[in-house]
Amino acid sequence: MKARTILEAPSRLGLSSTGVEMLPKALLAAGFAEKIGAQRGGKVPPPPHDEKVDAATGVLNLAGIAAYTVTLADAIEPLLAGDEMPVVLGGDCSILLGCLLAARRRGRSGLLFLDGHADFFQPSAEPKGEVASMELAIAVGRHDTVLARPEGRSPLIREEDVVAFGRRDEQDSDEHGSQRIEDSGIELINLTRIRDAGIAAATDQALDRLAGFDGFWLHLDADVLDAEIMPAVDHIVEGGLAWDELIHVLRRAFATGRVLGMDITILNPALDKDGSIVARFVDAVASGMKAD
Repeated sequence: MKARTILEAPSRLGLSSTGVEMLPKALLAAGFAEKIGAQRGGKVPPPPHDEKVDAATGVLNLAGIAAYTVTLADAIEPLLAGDEMPVVLGGDCSILLGCLLAARRRGRSGLLFLDGHADFFQPSAEPKGEVASMELAIAVGRHDTVLARPEGRSPLIREEDVVAFGRRDEQDSDEHGSQRIEDSGIELINLTRIRDAGIAAATDQALDRLAGFDGFWLHLDADVLDAEIMPAVDHIVEGGLAWDELIHVLRRAFATGRVLGMDITILNPALDKDGSIVARFVDAVASGMKAD
C-alpha cells in the first residue's frame, strides 16, 4: 500500500460563504489521519479571500484561485513523484484544480468525481461567481479564463477521462442556465442511473470507464451523500448516497490500487454543532479506504 500523506488545503476561495475552511482541522481532530494510517504533510495556506467578483470575468477570487492552483500543485507533485498518495483536505471544490494540475504535470490520468452537483457552470450563469460551482467545467477546458489553462496546460483533464458519479442537481442547473454536462464527453452516472442499476453495478461501470489508466484522482465532495445524513453542507439538494453506498464506492476504487490521490471538500463543520456528522463521515471514509 502506498504511504498516505495528508495535506491541509483550508481554502474557501471558491465560495462566498464561510465554514468549509475548517474541514481539515475538524477531520483531523476526529482522528482521520490515524484511522487511514496517514502521516501529516502540513498546511498549504491559501491567499486572502477577496469579496469582490472580478468585473471582467464574473469570477470570485480569480487571481487568488489561479495562484493557489499552482501553489497546491507544487505541494502535491513531490508526493506523487515519491509514490505517495496525497490526501488533500479542503476547503471548497476549487482545490480540485491544483490536484489535477499536479497529476497533469506527470501525464494523463483519470478522474472519479464523486459529487452531488455537476459543477459545470459557466461564469455568466453562476449567480455569485463561485468557482466551487464551476471547477469541473474549468478542468476540462470549458471556461475562458486563466483558471482553465494554468502553466499553459489545457485541459487539465480530458472530458472522456472523467466519470461524474452521484450528480443530482439537474433542476437547479437548468433553472440557472448552466451549460449541460450531458452534452460533454464526461461519463455521467447520476443518482437516477445509480438507483436504476444499483450501487454495485453503477460502481463497476464507473471503474470500468477508468480501467485504461495507470491511475486516477478521486474527488470526494461530502454533498454526494444524502442530505438527510449529511446536512453539514451549504447547498442542500434532496437525495444522495447512503453511508454504506459511499463506503462501497470507496472500497472498490481503492481496491483497484490505482488511486493516485484524493481530495475531500465542502463538509462545513460550522453546521455540525456537536461534531457527530464529522465523526460519522470520518468513520465512513476511513472504512472505504481500508481496501487499498
